[in-house]
Amino acid sequence: MRVVAKSTLVKFWSRPDCADSKGALQSWYDEAIKASWKTPQNIKDHYSSASICGNNRVVFNIAGNKYRLVVEMQYRAGIAWVKFIGTHARYDQIDVENVNEY
Repeated sequence: MRVVAKSTLVKFWSRPDCADSKGALQSWYDEAIKASWKTPQNIKDHYSSASICGNNRVVFNIAGNKYRLVVEMQYRAGIAWVKFIGTHARYDQIDVENVNEY
C-alpha cells in the first residue's frame, strides 16, 4: 500500500507526550507499505482488532490501544490515507467517518 501522510505519524510520535507511540506507529507503517489490502477482510485477517467503519475508514489500535489511528482505505488504488492519530480520549471526540486531521 502507499501510505499517504507519513509526516502526520512522524509529527505525532515526535511530540514529547506521544513519544511512546513511535515504535508501534513505525511498525504499522512498515507493515502497511508491504501490504496489498484489497478488502476490509484482508485488514481484519492481519489486524483482528481493527474496526472497519463507514466511508472506507479503518481504525487501528496503536500501542496497546493507548492511541487510535484512523485511515481511509482506497483499496483499488492501493492507498492508505492517514486521517487521524490521537489518544483514545481524543478519538472519542471525533467523527470517524469524516475526520481529516492530518
